[in-house]
Amino acid sequence: MTPLVEIVGPTGSGKSALALEIASRFSGELVNCDSLQLYKGFDIGTAKTPLHERRQIPHHLFDVLTPQESFSAGEYARAARAVLADISSRGSLPVVVGGTGFYMRALFYGLPELPQKDEALRDRLKRREKNRPGSLHRILAKLDRAAAAQIHANDVQKTIRALELRLLTKEARPNKDLAAPMSNIRTLILGLEPDRKELGERLERRARQMFAHGLIEEVRNLIAQGLTGNEKPFESLGYRQALEVLRGQCTFEQAVESTVIATRRYAKRQRTWFRREPDVTWLYGFGDAPAIVDTALGDMRDFLSSFNGARV
Repeated sequence: MTPLVEIVGPTGSGKSALALEIASRFSGELVNCDSLQLYKGFDIGTAKTPLHERRQIPHHLFDVLTPQESFSAGEYARAARAVLADISSRGSLPVVVGGTGFYMRALFYGLPELPQKDEALRDRLKRREKNRPGSLHRILAKLDRAAAAQIHANDVQKTIRALELRLLTKEARPNKDLAAPMSNIRTLILGLEPDRKELGERLERRARQMFAHGLIEEVRNLIAQGLTGNEKPFESLGYRQALEVLRGQCTFEQAVESTVIATRRYAKRQRTWFRREPDVTWLYGFGDAPAIVDTALGDMRDFLSSFNGARV
């Protein structure tokens, strides 16, 4: 058995700060589990830790995709499992950190084997969506109401994949019993649960700082490099609003307010998701608070003490 640490919680709760502290104390290496931090060039709006703040700790699965590429949960899980095996083989401690719950679940519990992408079918679906916006999500809702409820109506990429699987497998959803969970590991899951009011205030400050410190300029530069604004990362919080400012569809302040509201809603969804996860050791505060760090380090020492050659 090899040790592995997983840090979960809503956006803005200090997951990266705690992960860095743990990695620095226990010979750890960070593994990203945030679907947007996979993308190159999308830094400010994803709250990516700047290089000069990474303490020379290895960071994996950051900046590995171009904006034109996509990464399914299954593809992420395969890539992350290979990274985790490599880290463990070198005697280092893998520290998985991020807020994309479905990626996290795919990594640790696996997903049923799914058909590969059918480009001809996907092209037909894309043409239909272009001609009749919103039609694919309505079709999915008729075929699989539960699947449609988990996908935002504007998330065309996920809708296409869900429809593709439904049409190719002729089944409502894959059989979870066919999934292959990770083996030969023991995981400590640390969950951050800060006060809701304080988190809301922090999220507002962070959103305002992102816009004040260059988010719109970052988006302008990405568009100048040849991107259209239709790529997957532009659907995310902050980037969508920054695009609207550049296109004259809203004011700067409207974009900031919209981002604040949407980010708070997203944090609420993340709380709900991670609360359903089993075996989480909950820490009631922010990951950069000294008391929370001390508690987490104590949990880490207890966890690692059961392994031979523990890093205590």
